[in-house]
Amino acid sequence: MTTDAPLLTARGLTVGYAGHAILPALDLAVRPGESWALVGRNGSGKTTTMRALLGLLPPIAGRIERGAGLRIGYVPQRATVDASVPGRVVDVVRAGLDHGWTFLDPRVPFRGNAAVKRALDAVDAADLRRQHFARLSEGQKQRVLIARALVAEPALMVLDEPTSALDPVSEEGIFALLDRLRRARRLALLIASHQLSYVPRFATHALLVDREHGISLAGSAADVLDAPEFQARYGAAADAIRGLTPARAEAADG
Repeated sequence: MTTDAPLLTARGLTVGYAGHAILPALDLAVRPGESWALVGRNGSGKTTTMRALLGLLPPIAGRIERGAGLRIGYVPQRATVDASVPGRVVDVVRAGLDHGWTFLDPRVPFRGNAAVKRALDAVDAADLRRQHFARLSEGQKQRVLIARALVAEPALMVLDEPTSALDPVSEEGIFALLDRLRRARRLALLIASHQLSYVPRFATHALLVDREHGISLAGSAADVLDAPEFQARYGAAADAIRGLTPARAEAADG
């Protein structure tokens, strides 16, 4: 059992709009090295929950606590990134270093060269450094966006549907890459996705939201997959993805 202090904690968090809650209150604590899967069908409340956790949407009730100096890296949905904007891969990744008025400091580009190289090396994209972002494959673009989030060395990375535009082979590669980064850096991950198959293989924890049926369920991946609410909602799909979660694997090894 980890004794690390939480990076991000939600207590009685209720999300919604214009004072109207769309989901029941939830509690969770994200710690270093954990991979949280935020799952639910389209329109279930995933984006609203993620925006609240990121501080982009005020909660209806409850509170969110972040560790002192917490750095968060964010990877948006590919559909929100304008690939027509000219720019080399190195420029896209370096943009992840821009904070406040740093773009006015002439020393920043030089200080950032080493950080950009480390980030591209981490995602196996060093050879793409001089290529134009718009000309890359979808899988390559996703690796570059992950590098952009990594370049500032965050403790927590939040990803919104990171494999939505990918073929199955590229999708598997991205989930495997994220798992490798998590283990190597003790990076905490919060990944919003409607793709359930990665949960038993790569997630240590899960957060199920279901606006239609009034469900907010957080816990270990094993416990959420076994929960009656999950089984009732996903039925055959739940049986198809059932397997050995990271938590179960650690228990079996012990």
